[in-house]
Amino acid sequence: MSDTLDTVIARHDLLCAGAPPSRAKGVVLLIHGRGASAESMLPLADAVAMPDLCYLAPQAEGYTWYPQSFMAPTAANEPYLSRALDRVAMIIADILASDIEAGKLAVIGFSQGACLTSETVLRNPRPYGFVGVLSGGAIGPPGTPRDYQGTLAGASVFLGCSDHDPHIPLARVKETTAAFTRMGATVTERIFPGASHGINDDEITYLRAGLAALAK
Repeated sequence: MSDTLDTVIARHDLLCAGAPPSRAKGVVLLIHGRGASAESMLPLADAVAMPDLCYLAPQAEGYTWYPQSFMAPTAANEPYLSRALDRVAMIIADILASDIEAGKLAVIGFSQGACLTSETVLRNPRPYGFVGVLSGGAIGPPGTPRDYQGTLAGASVFLGCSDHDPHIPLARVKETTAAFTRMGATVTERIFPGASHGINDDEITYLRAGLAALAK
């Protein structure tokens, strides 16, 4: 017998908002940024205003998933980076094992959480219902091979970022978009001129549209 979603939430110590797990039409996993908290991601549930979805958020130890920039040499972020990637991948696997279909699961991250979301999804491809990458991109120094295996056919991905984000080079956003596209995902990329390092109203609109399929 598979675990229930309530069991998964307890096992991974996830914060929860929105619909109770027992009657949720879909699940949204929210990954916070550096120096932030799981709790800081839960207001997205109110912002997208889809009460039939269950929103779950893990907390990084010490409020950061890995210590250096996502563009730093990989060794500089170990062993924390591998632990973070393994942890999010395990949470996703356990959610799916609780009888949640991949098409009813969304993964959304902001900033460092968006980088972790990108890399986790690219390494663990499935037909996710929705993937939201808000001010982030795939992890690794320039020149990192993007030879991910598997397919993201059936997955819907949104990437949003400022054109001059102080933490996220535009070239890395483009590189990440190309990686998602190459793996077969349906990808929407939006670059916002002059925007700050945050989540804007246009991005909320895109999130709401992307999550609509989960709420049916």
